[in-house]
Formats: sequence, C-alpha cells, structure tokens
Amino acid sequence: MHKRATFKSVWLPIMLALPQLLLIFFFFYWPAVSVFSWAFTLEPAFGGAGERLFVGLDNFKEVFSDSFYWKSVGTSLTFSVTATALSLFVSLVLAICVDRQMRGSELFRFFYIWPYAIAAPAAGLAFSFIFAPQSGLLAFLNDWSPDLWNPATKGSDAMILIIVTFAWKWIGYNFIFLIAGLQSIPRSLIEAAAMDGSGPVRRAIDIQIPLLAPTMFFLLVLNLTESFVGSDTFGIVDMTTEGGPAKATEVLVYRIVNEAFQGLNYSGAAAQSLLLIGLIMLFTFIQFRFVERRVHYK
Repeated sequence: MHKRATFKSVWLPIMLALPQLLLIFFFFYWPAVSVFSWAFTLEPAFGGAGERLFVGLDNFKEVFSDSFYWKSVGTSLTFSVTATALSLFVSLVLAICVDRQMRGSELFRFFYIWPYAIAAPAAGLAFSFIFAPQSGLLAFLNDWSPDLWNPATKGSDAMILIIVTFAWKWIGYNFIFLIAGLQSIPRSLIEAAAMDGSGPVRRAIDIQIPLLAPTMFFLLVLNLTESFVGSDTFGIVDMTTEGGPAKATEVLVYRIVNEAFQGLNYSGAAAQSLLLIGLIMLFTFIQFRFVERRVHYK
C-alpha cells in the first residue's frame, strides 16, 4: 500500500486551491447567478447603482412575443445543423484519404490541423475577402450574371458564407479525432476486406465508418453545441455579416451579445441566455436519448 499524502498545515492545501477556486467563482458562478438574477429584473440600461425592479416573467414574455427571436432560433438551427454536417463530412473524407499509406500522407496530416489554430474573427475576415463579390473567388459568377453572388444583399449567400467559414474552421479539430480513431482500427480488418475484393469506398462504408461511430457521436455533440452557442460562431458572424442582411444570419449567440452590449437590454439578453441554455440541454438530451442508440461501442 502507498502511504496517503497528508499536509501538516490545514491552510497549505487551501492556499494551493484558492487561485483555482477564485477563478471558478468569478468567471463561472458569479456570472451565472448574475444572469439568472437579471432575467427576472429590469436592469438599468447604463449599469451603476440604479434601482432594480423585479418583473417576474415579463422578460421571457417579451422574448416569446418577439418574431425576430423565433427567426433567430430558426437561423441558428439551420446554421448549426448544416455547418456541423459539412464539417464532419469533409473531415471524415480527408481522414479516410490520409489514413491510407500513401506518399506525403504525414505532410497532409500536419497541414490539415492548422485551420483550428486560427482565431474565428481572423477566419471570418479572411473568408469575407476570399468570397467578396467584386474580387473574390466567386466574383466570376457576377461576370455571368450581375449580382448572382453577393452576401451583402442576399441572405442565402450570407448564410453560405458563415457556414463554409465555420466548417473550414472546425475541419482540423474533427480531423484530429477521426484520424486517431482510424488508426485504432486493426489493419487486419482492412487488409482482409481488400483481399476479398472490397474497394476503398466499400471498406470505408462497411468497416471504418461503423467502427468510428463513438468518435463521430462525440464530435456531433461537440460541433452542434459549438455552432449553436460557441464563441467561434459569434466571431465568424461578427466579422463577416454582422447578422445581416435583414437579420438573415443573426444567430442566437450573436443576437444575445448584440442585445446586451449594443441595445443595452441586459434583462432581455439574460432571459434569452437562459432560454439558449435550455435549448442546448434539450438538444443534448435528444442526441443522447435517440442518436446514441445507434452507436456501438464494442
């Protein structure tokens, strides 16, 4: 048996844990309690020591009666589902291709993970220039038909822009986990299938993808949560479309921040934050309740 480590002084372990406890309190518990309090009160628009008025559920009633809020919910759902599907599909294809023993595969593995290291605002700024309607990669479409591609005036084009940017940003992160999962699959299974005449596509569908189910489920939950409420989503939308045009790309996380810091409606933003947390919990429950049933861990 190993001897249990003990401290001669009670204050020593407390002092060692105190910095972490303070960080948790000031950056997690205090903001959470404040948001919960603001959601049921009418906060002064400019802060300070103004009088707080308890309004009960009035903030939530105002949110539910706002048609733009429900539009943001639909926009967030469209964005998160589409961006997650695109990111997972592309990263899965890249991982399967790189997993094959080919010349230069190690170099590709090194470069594929780089996009995740780039900050979301920087990625959004880069893609706003890359897909600029006047001089970007898709500018030739406007030569065929004027204003065929213009994220500044067309909501569908703006949605495509932020979806592609988010998917590109998260392909590297997904790629890391998928390539690790592929390398854990016994090579004997792949070689036996190849000897039976199965091609790369058939081997991927029948062997590799089913064995990657736990990894895919983990990435699905993570990508949906991040695309719905993450800081990457806010940074990309803020640098590319700013929620426009005509609120076509105003996802919930961008709406909440904009409502609080530009509209100075702290109470309404707090109520929307609580509703957003509830939506995330609901979606996570649905994924674990129904999607995980199709995941095989053995």
